Amino acid sequence: MDEFRFIDRSATNAEKYMLRQKLFHTEAVIPMWVADMDIMTPECVIHAVQERLLHPILGYEIMPDSAYAAQIEWVREHHSFEIKGEWLSYSPSVVASIGCAIRALSEAGDEVIVMDPVYPPFYSMVRDNNRQLILHPLKQDNEGIYRFDIERLRAQITPKTKLLLLCSPHNPIGRVWSRDELLALGELCLKHGIRIISDEIHSDIVFTPHTHIPITSLSDELLHNTITLIGPGKTFNMAGFSISTVCIASDELRTFYDKEAHCVHFGDGAALSHVAFEAAYTYGEKWHRRLLQHLERNVQRIEEWITDHPQLKFHPPEATYLAWLDCRELGLGDRELREFFSSKAGLGLSPGLSFGKEGSGFMRLNFAVPTEVLEDALSRLSGALHG
Repeated sequence: MDEFRFIDRSATNAEKYMLRQKLFHTEAVIPMWVADMDIMTPECVIHAVQERLLHPILGYEIMPDSAYAAQIEWVREHHSFEIKGEWLSYSPSVVASIGCAIRALSEAGDEVIVMDPVYPPFYSMVRDNNRQLILHPLKQDNEGIYRFDIERLRAQITPKTKLLLLCSPHNPIGRVWSRDELLALGELCLKHGIRIISDEIHSDIVFTPHTHIPITSLSDELLHNTITLIGPGKTFNMAGFSISTVCIASDELRTFYDKEAHCVHFGDGAALSHVAFEAAYTYGEKWHRRLLQHLERNVQRIEEWITDHPQLKFHPPEATYLAWLDCRELGLGDRELREFFSSKAGLGLSPGLSFGKEGSGFMRLNFAVPTEVLEDALSRLSGALHG
């Protein structure tokens, strides 16, 4: 079966298609903004759900130990990190987990470090829970690689700084943080009593030769100072199942988190989500390898295209299926830039400014699409740039 052929999603309730008119004022754009894939969910997941539906009752079910065990084995094999079953709990989404962890580990008015640019809910979860943002701007070096500045970050910390939100690998810039970078960041947090909430939802979409390192795996101190958020949504294109997990080794932090999760009543998920989760982690290995190969080819195609279009700059991502396009040489304001992509190029992309002020002049393109769709998108963009 060709998982990477074009499949029409326009007749479904897919968010990226349903909201085209509202966001781009036309349905004629190729929607390449929402971070799910226009690629088939693994056949093993579909078959497992179909098999479960042969039973005529879909009532309340608990997350089975076998599902957690499948994820534990996956993380051991792929990230060399040994998770204990009691560290894991269900969550409907990473964003829900972030909000829950913020409330569990800080008080109203406390400060939370967020790195700019970053996935927009990092900002909203801090603000909506009445915490104060400390924005740490990520800057590109001479090679176009984003880094954080430990000395500047040290100067930003105050006695009210209680949490750091880490995106690892990073969305939208595609960085895989190195061991040294993570250790420096972790040691700074430990010194100042700052707990880490690490969103590692993209940890399985990492390109050779890079390796994802869970920050919680680097030392016993960091193991007990970190809440790690993981799940199959990005890895296996199954965000529609609304299932992820929260990993907390510290008994103290887990008690705080569980108390808050009980207050919002996450429950234990849904029957079909449990089945899909376990099937993906148990049988999805071959599909995952093919996916990475497809995504790497798409990255190479974008690199080739960029050489003929010097108006844009593109540093190949180390992880994720998101291209962070530097469009500043076009000389357009952010509103004009978005209009250029939607009206002239016929592409529905995420505006860089939505990821924070450091994203001004950038656009994020989701390249987890069939080859023919990517070629169509690049052809449209060529026409707009040369038109």
